[in-house]
Amino acid sequence: MTQSHDMARSKVRYAVVGGGEISQRAFMPGIARSEISEMTALVTGDPKKAEVLGERYGLKVYGYDDYDTLLRSGEIDAVYVATPNFRHHDDSIPALEAGIHVLLEKPMATSVADGEAMIEAAERGGAKLMIAYRLHHEPGTLEMIDHMRRGTIGAPLAFSSQLTQDLHPANHRAKHGYWAGPVPDMGAYPINAVRHLFGQEPIEVSAMGDDRPGRDYDCTDSVSVSLRFPEGRLAQFFVSYSASGLNALNVVGEKGTLFSRPCYAFGPDVSITYELSVDGQTQSHSAGAVEQFGGQIDYFSQCILDGVEPEADGIEGLRDMRILEAIERALDSGQPQPLEPLAYRDRMRPDQVRRFATVERPEVVSVATITGD
Repeated sequence: MTQSHDMARSKVRYAVVGGGEISQRAFMPGIARSEISEMTALVTGDPKKAEVLGERYGLKVYGYDDYDTLLRSGEIDAVYVATPNFRHHDDSIPALEAGIHVLLEKPMATSVADGEAMIEAAERGGAKLMIAYRLHHEPGTLEMIDHMRRGTIGAPLAFSSQLTQDLHPANHRAKHGYWAGPVPDMGAYPINAVRHLFGQEPIEVSAMGDDRPGRDYDCTDSVSVSLRFPEGRLAQFFVSYSASGLNALNVVGEKGTLFSRPCYAFGPDVSITYELSVDGQTQSHSAGAVEQFGGQIDYFSQCILDGVEPEADGIEGLRDMRILEAIERALDSGQPQPLEPLAYRDRMRPDQVRRFATVERPEVVSVATITGD
């Protein structure tokens, strides 16, 4: 238990670190669905956001220079870290060492070493670290994984996925190289999906990328990645910052196929939808729109109150991080990169699912495209 959390308390108190679009559109409104969670503070370097968001949600606002003061204040039990990827290490470790639990946006960090340092900080501080894989609490996603475990389409043979968007070149994600680019930013979704759909960890990575002419990005804007798994299973995904928007995945099995679109999205009207085709018969499934951010917050808060480790822990984040690092090496070298064989951790359980009604997304306040705050 953290230094600030009282076991008798009925709600976990969160500070939001970073007032960017994902915090404003998703976390800040979504937390209202969790009866065991509440926001009490915001950390931002933007004066307008400090004023508007502080008043909108009744929050005490801190600047980044006052972050340590907040961590020692006794006003919070946990932080939601949604700053740009290159700041995850510096924004998470002080909180973990102070015994403050951390819900950390993906990707976990910009290196495996930084991710390992976060896990060590959590151990030193006695705090919980959870990576914000919101789809681990979304019913349609867990249904698809269950179908794969039950062999509905037979043993999986191949996976393919596309996740693309048309990103403005002034956005901060376009200005900080590979680790802010489309592979860590969007590739974390198909990487995490295929690991759990296959129930295996990859053993080799290869990749190639190219740039769309006329786009001023400080990263390769379009990348195709191939993953080799044990037992002859193959996966491929494509991510891009310079294409029309698409998010879809497909699994080919020995006796059928699984297709999902949308598979990674969230929003008030978004339902994760999938089709199962077996023996010439196709059935469509829609879980219905759920509050994905409120669901993951509620799950993490329950872990904190019950004193149990979350499923999407630091090790889960590292499993994706080592693949992201291998993709970077493959892009730089033009050569396939081997990965150490790892046993899959079968940890997802039905009680992770949350079926909260969605919330409307509020107007976003002056998102700073360069800094991401």
